[in-house]
Amino acid sequence: MKKLTLVATAVMGLLSASAAMAQSTVTLYGLLDGGFNHVSGLKNGSFDGVASGIMEGSRFGLRGTEDLGGGYKAIFTLENRLELDTGSVTNRPNSGNQLPDRIATTVNANLPVGLSGTPLALGTIAAINSAIGTNAFGVNLAGNLFDRQAFAGMITPFGAFTLGRQYTPGYLVAAAFDASQTQSSLAAGQVASLPAAFDIRLSNTVQYGIQSNGVTATLMYGAGEVAGNNSAGRFLGAMAMYKGSGFSVGFGHNEKKNEFGQKSLTNNVLGGTVDVGPGTLYGMYATIKDENPSNLSPFFVTAGPVFQSAYNAAFRQDAKLMHIGYRLTTGPHTIVTAFNRLDDKRAVNADTDSYGVTYTYALSKRTNLNAVLTRFNNKGAGQVAPGGNGFLGGVTATAGTGSTNVALGIRHYF
Repeated sequence: MKKLTLVATAVMGLLSASAAMAQSTVTLYGLLDGGFNHVSGLKNGSFDGVASGIMEGSRFGLRGTEDLGGGYKAIFTLENRLELDTGSVTNRPNSGNQLPDRIATTVNANLPVGLSGTPLALGTIAAINSAIGTNAFGVNLAGNLFDRQAFAGMITPFGAFTLGRQYTPGYLVAAAFDASQTQSSLAAGQVASLPAAFDIRLSNTVQYGIQSNGVTATLMYGAGEVAGNNSAGRFLGAMAMYKGSGFSVGFGHNEKKNEFGQKSLTNNVLGGTVDVGPGTLYGMYATIKDENPSNLSPFFVTAGPVFQSAYNAAFRQDAKLMHIGYRLTTGPHTIVTAFNRLDDKRAVNADTDSYGVTYTYALSKRTNLNAVLTRFNNKGAGQVAPGGNGFLGGVTATAGTGSTNVALGIRHYF
């Protein structure tokens, strides 16, 4: 059965429809992933419960293609997110609407003398933090039906053209060179989730891609769709990967502007794999830079520009993300071990390391059992709690508090 990994799904939908197929097909596909999840170190103690998306986010989708002849094919993908534990299409972190402690501290430190530390300032910060945590921290809080992917396009002899809601090029490279394949709390991106280190998917995008002789490459443009300001919310991205005999390498770049047209979240990602012994060694390095965070302005309509400037300082990012891991599959057994480090270059020094192991036992081509053990060590102002592929972990009780994740689950593809 075809693997439904992040990169395989996205690139297959974009590029691989050139394989021989019937003249017109529509395929229903998806996966259901859930299990028991334990997370320590939270503000109200350990969390023990059922979670959806232990290894991969639960989903179902429709994928279609029509052979137009002459090397041309029309394609589409509609992919829904769902929560196996509740039947919903949205979820929130185990820590609820709690923000990292460093947000309030940094905001207060960046307010003018005379306002900083006053009851008015502290009360306003608490109210804004609550609003941000309630309205911005979670997955698909808008409840969009096809939140994961929604695009249509055409395969031509000159490459593929698609438009809609799609995975970004930089994130595809980060996922391709993650030994966990972005699965479970062991994934590299888990240590850089609040605020998010990558734009994983974006709406209103146009993408061009090619795949030939081991090379996969894409270019993406995202329209901000702000009347009177064409640069506001605009996105540009590109990536290239090469797969050779026993090794692969890749590079990706994402850059976005915020709602004011200022340069916002930017990533450069470099990765590689090499076959070592019976398995594969993975390595990935990414830069994370955001001087003008996006989508904060709605929270300052009444608070004013002084607080907005202070919150911009609190949500800025300047960090390096590093990952090394090893993946081994033998018979029905798959074992992944990895180490991740988020090295924060800001004065607050919110560093996080994670390490652990995952084990998958394939009962069949479609069904497998999974076990996860991951440890998060937060340093300085670091405060990240482990999540899963389908949900955010949120934050630990206080800055510097670590967390351990133990999960046991089942996953079924269809």
